[in-house]
This record gives sequence, C-alpha cells and structure tokens, in this order.
Amino acid sequence: MKEHKPKTIWQHYKSALGKSVWTFPLCALLFSLAAIFGNVLAPLYYKGIIDALTNTSLNSKILYFFLMLFLMNGGQYLFSRLYEYLESSFISNSLYKISTYSLSELTKHSYQFFTNNFAGSLVSKARKFGSAFERIWSTIITDFLFAFVSAGGILFVLFKTSNILGLATLLWFVVFSYLTIVFTRLRMPLEKIKGLAESRTTGVLSDILSNVLNLKIFSSKNKEEIYFDEVVRHEHVVRMNSWAIANHAYSVQGLVTLLAQVSLVFLSLLLWSYGEVTSGTIVLVMSYSSFLFNRLGSLGRAVRSFSDAYTDATEFADILNKELEISDPSKPERVNMQLGEIIFDKVSFSYKQSNEIIQNFNLKISSGERLGIIGTSGAGKTTLTKLLLRFADVTEGSIKIDGQDIRDITQDDLRRVVSYVPQDPILFHRSLKENIAYGKPKATSDEIIDASKRAHAHDFISTFLQGYDALVGERGIKLSGGERQRVAIARAILKDAPILILDEATSSLDSVSEAHIKEALDELMKGRTTIVVAHRLSTIEKMDRIIVLEKGEIVEEGTHNNLLAKKGVYFNFWNHQTGGFIE
Repeated sequence: MKEHKPKTIWQHYKSALGKSVWTFPLCALLFSLAAIFGNVLAPLYYKGIIDALTNTSLNSKILYFFLMLFLMNGGQYLFSRLYEYLESSFISNSLYKISTYSLSELTKHSYQFFTNNFAGSLVSKARKFGSAFERIWSTIITDFLFAFVSAGGILFVLFKTSNILGLATLLWFVVFSYLTIVFTRLRMPLEKIKGLAESRTTGVLSDILSNVLNLKIFSSKNKEEIYFDEVVRHEHVVRMNSWAIANHAYSVQGLVTLLAQVSLVFLSLLLWSYGEVTSGTIVLVMSYSSFLFNRLGSLGRAVRSFSDAYTDATEFADILNKELEISDPSKPERVNMQLGEIIFDKVSFSYKQSNEIIQNFNLKISSGERLGIIGTSGAGKTTLTKLLLRFADVTEGSIKIDGQDIRDITQDDLRRVVSYVPQDPILFHRSLKENIAYGKPKATSDEIIDASKRAHAHDFISTFLQGYDALVGERGIKLSGGERQRVAIARAILKDAPILILDEATSSLDSVSEAHIKEALDELMKGRTTIVVAHRLSTIEKMDRIIVLEKGEIVEEGTHNNLLAKKGVYFNFWNHQTGGFIE
C-alpha cells in the first residue's frame, strides 16, 4: 500500500495553482522594484536637494537631483501599477483554482467521513482555505517583502553614508525583529486554539439551524441557546487570550519604534554637529527612520494577520491530509461489468473500534437475479450494500462483479454500473428536472418525463406551477418523503445501470403509491441484477430469492413460498409483521 505522506499547506496551494504559481516571483520582483525606487532611492535625491541648498558648490546639481527624484517616483508608480494589474489577475485566478481543488480533494474522502463531520464546519474551513491564501499572499508581499526589501536597501545606503548610523539602525532592526519572533511564537498555539473554537462555533450553529424542526417540536429553544452560549463563550475566552498577547506585542513594538526613531535622529544630529554628515543626511535619516520603523511597527499586525490566515489554512489542510478511508488503485483496471454477477467471497468487515459485523460471509448473486434481503436492525443488511458500493472496504475477502474485484477499478467507475435508491434520498436544492437527470445529465426532456411517469412522479410534478423546473428546497425539503422517494426512483430508472440496489426504497410511500411503484420497479428489475433491502416484506414477495440475515450470517434463503413452508425465521417475520413491516 502506498505510504500516506501529508502535504504542507504550501504543497496544497502549489498543487491547486499549477503552472500559475510561477507568477509569484514576477509579482515579488515588481513589488520589490517599486519599494526600492520609492522608499530607498527617492529619499537619496531629497538629501541631494537639501545638500545643494546648503552648499553653494552643489547648486548646479539641483536640477539633476530634481530630475532623478522625478524618475525614482515615476519608477515606483510604474512598477506599482504593473504589480497591481498582475496581482489582481493572479489572485482571482488563484481563488478560482483553490476553490475547485478544495472540493475535488475533500470529496475524495469516504461517505463515512462526511457522516462524522459537520457539513457547515467543512464548508467554513474550505472557504477559509481560499481566503487564507489571499491574506497570506498580501501579508508576504505587501508587508514582509516590502518591509525587508526596504530595510535592506536603507541599511545599505546608511552604511555607505555612515557606518555609525548603519550600525545603529541595524541594531534596532535586530531588536525589533527578535521581539516580533518571540511574540509570534507565543501567539501561534493560541491562534490554533482560536481557529478550532471558531470552527466549533460554526459547526454547532449549522447543526442547530439544520435541526430547527426538532427545536420547534421539543420546545428546546432555551436549551439550544444555553448550549450555544457555552460554545461561543469558550470562543470568546480563547480569542481574548490570543488578542491579549497581540496587544502586549503592539505596546512593546510601539515603544521600540519610538525609541529607535528618536535615537537615530539624535545620533544624526550629533554626527552633523561634528561635521561627520551633511544636513541632507539628517533629512535622509528622518525620512528613513520614520518609514522603516513605522513599517516595522505594522509588522506586528501583519504577523497577526499571517498567523490567523495560516491557522485557517492549516485547519483545512489537516482535513485534506487525513488518510483516505477508501482509495482508488494507483493503476485502475478498465471496467468489465456488464452482466452484473456479484460474488461476496469470504468477506469480513467491522467498523473501527467495534466488533465484527460480518465474518467469513459468502454469497453469489447471478446476473439478472432479483435478491431480497431481510433481517432485524443491525443484522448487516445495509452494510452489505455499503460494501458493494465501496462506501466502506471489506476487512478480509473480496467482492467481485463479473469476476472483477471492485477494488481494482475506481470508485466512480464502480458506481456508474450501480443504481442506488437509499431509504432517505437527499436531493439537491435544484430543479426537479436536474435532480431526476442527475445520473444522466444529457437526458432529454422526453426521457425525464418517461422515467417520472414510470416512477409515478409525473402526476405530482405536474401540479407545481413551474413543473419540472420547480426547485425542491435544501435536501428536498419542499417535497414529502414519498415524493422524494419517487424522484429518487425516477433518477434510478433514468440512470439505467446493470445493477440496482433498493435500500428500503418504498418505506416512505403510502399503500396506493407503493402499489404503483412496485409495478414500475418490476419493469425496472427486468434483465438487471437487483438487491432489495426491506423491512416491508410485501416489497420482496416476488423476488427470485430471499435471504434472511442474523448477526451478519445467512440463516435462511429461498423463495417467498419456500421460506413460508419452512416455518422458520422468515415465517415468524411474516406472521408478526405489522402493517407490512417486520415488528
């Protein structure tokens, strides 16, 4: 098995951006040139003008200094504009690529992963992953790069002007940088805790709002408000702890900035009094020190912004770095599954940290056979369908379709040959037409209507003002359970796959609807390998074979009539069912 190697956030961003990542050094170059022209070279010519005004021997050079000043400021303007045009295109394109990359990588995780995580929290983290890139970019280029390029240029000029001024400036720069590093190390752990608290708040809020019906039914508004208050209060405490460190950092850095500016100006005045530097040098030092240490002072906030963005990015990167529970083979085989013969060969399976649900399980389903599966809750009925669809992987043994191990092909290829109708189908907040055609996007309107009629969905769809263009609401909430089920069955009919799985597919239907649906399903099952998981025994009465499961084992199998004649477990189920359901 291929070793799982987590990626850093930088590797994730690089994977998302592809070749466009090479825009970064060009942007950095343009911004650096703008910083050097405007903040390092331009003040030199201000110095020259002041020196020319106070020294008659330099009067003839005033025009030269003025023209050079104009060129330096013009260069800053030109490179700044070029950078801004390039940056806006790069950032917009990057956010687009990161968004699509995030969804692609996130959906590689198994169905089980999504059942164990708040959808709202995942959405929040995925969105923050993109915005974090924009903030990281801005901080690195406009704060860190700008400050350090300018600082490097300023130190070079000051050392060329006066070793004493250069050394003094370097000393203050080192002190300031050291303090910034110290406070950053103190804040990073707190920032991670703050980020987790914010994600927790988002997840809990999403959970409460998605269960608002329960909140109304159980009159639990006050209870949920108290619970949410505890979550938000924790977020408030950890946020204040992080911000307290930031405020201490700003206070100390502000004091260092003030002392640095005053001491450097005083030092330049002292050197001028001894004739070591010109009067223009005083102006140069005032200009440099004001810009440099004010800029360095803002680095504290830049570090905080970078830390926040890095934490946001790390949260989502940690999710992407989780080892995939179900993975595709590195070299998948071509799909050769047309007949639909299914073989469970010595299959064992257990969920993590639980006892085995299925052990040494064997089952052969012939091509075109209609198989009913019944059993009490926890017997392993739905587990078999999850294993067949690779929502989970077998612990031991294998599952083969037409002699091909389902682990040797991609998950997408496997699921293309299976139509699956779950007990509680969830629809997209899109039109009925889009939901029905989801498994066959290029289906014609006639095909969609025909599938709907066969699923007995056309009649209720026709009652909507917008007909097939009507939106179904989030998760299909605008439809009744039976209507959602019929839309899901229409979707399966239209997909037209060689294998059909019905997991309690008629459980939400009334008796009249069920009778109509059974007719449609009988037609749909012809020539297809069909697995029907059921509590309502009337739905599997006409199956070619029925198996009864108990604790992951087949305890009985045969046709409906054969099983009744045996007067065993199935017979007891049949006699004790209430309203058609196993009691």
